[in-house]
Parts: sequence; structure tokens; C-alpha cells
Amino acid sequence: MLYIVSTPIWNIEDITFRAIKTLKNVDFIACEDTRHSWLLLQKLKISSKKIDENWEEKSKLISFHSYSNDSKVEKIMEILRKWKSVAIISDAWTPWISDPAYEITSKARKEWIKIEPIPWCSAFLTALQGSWLPINQFTYLWFIPAKKWRESFLREILENQKNTVVFYESVHRVKKLFEQVKKIFWKEKKILVSRELTKKFEEFFYWNADECLKKFENPKWEFVIIIEK
Repeated sequence: MLYIVSTPIWNIEDITFRAIKTLKNVDFIACEDTRHSWLLLQKLKISSKKIDENWEEKSKLISFHSYSNDSKVEKIMEILRKWKSVAIISDAWTPWISDPAYEITSKARKEWIKIEPIPWCSAFLTALQGSWLPINQFTYLWFIPAKKWRESFLREILENQKNTVVFYESVHRVKKLFEQVKKIFWKEKKILVSRELTKKFEEFFYWNADECLKKFENPKWEFVIIIEK
């Protein structure tokens, strides 16, 4: 059995009972960062160890991230073929939305290995939920291009935008984004900026590009950007 388990964005209290039960009971946990996941399991009072068939205590954590090679994918598939259970988790949010669960799930499906999603949420859905903008129809873009084609990409959003558009932006590029929005969109065009989601100082701002540039002169953390249709 392969489980796709959602973990909290930040606030540990957001985890579901079903996710906790699954992480307790699976044979292995494939995680984006074993150190981060170990801390999560400690907070949830879940052991990161398991007893193998030789009655030896071993770690149940397997490193699996976007840079993992084919041998790591095959290792997880071998575990699944032996009728062992594996849960895939990312450092935060729902695996497969922005993290590398696709290779495993597609191979598992082809081999008729059962896949069970443990639902919860992700940062962009949380941002939409708190945005007070129309979200009955929206387009999710993950991260927009870092360098090449970036301006043409934004122009295409402006010209063809029919839905509310939501995407992530890195702290290293967010000021550049505000400058490009000011240049490409009209000056008073407002965008919704959210950050620190589920943390104590969670913030939502609905400002034009000039206001964003002033506010985020020294930005921190990752941003979720929403552009209203």
C-alpha cells in the first residue's frame, strides 16, 4: 500500500487524526528531508524506528526528494512489491502538488499497487481560502519561470486571464515580480500577497505593486501570489 500523506504547512495542530494513524502504522516513510520529518514525528510522538524481520531496530525513514535518482524510486518500488506499506510526505503541505510523488504514484498504479491519499491542504489552497477573491474558478501555476520568458509569461496571464490566478514566488524573486507587475499590468492593478500561512503572524495584503515594493523591501519567507481575474 502506498499512502500520500499531507502534513501541516507550519501549525502542528493542523494535522489530521488519519495522517497520524497512518504515519504510526506504515512500514516506511519516504520523506523530503529525513531531519525535518524526524522532528515532525517527535512532536507527534511517533517513533521513527521499526523492528525488521530479524528483530533489529532500524529507521523507517527514507530520503526521497526532487533530486532523487531512479535507484531511489526503484528502492521504494521494491518495498511496495514486498507488500510493505510506504507513506510519502513532504516537508510541508500535500505531496505531488509541488513535490516529487508523481514518479512513484505512476509506477505504483501501473503495477496495480493500491494508492490511498490522506487529504488535507496546501499553501495555495489556504491562501485562496483566506483571500476573499473569487475562487470558484482558478488557475494554479506553481512557480512561474525564474528568468527566461518571465515577462512574456506575465503578459500572457494579463491577456488571457479568465480565472483567478495563484502561484508561489521565492523570497529572492518577489521584489522583481512586483516591479514586473507594475510594468506589465496597469499601475493600480492590485494583487493579493500572503505569507507566514498558519503561523502566528499570518498575513494577507491586497495592494498595488508600489505598495508591495515598500512593504517588502527586505522580504522573508516564501510568498503566495494571487491575481484577480
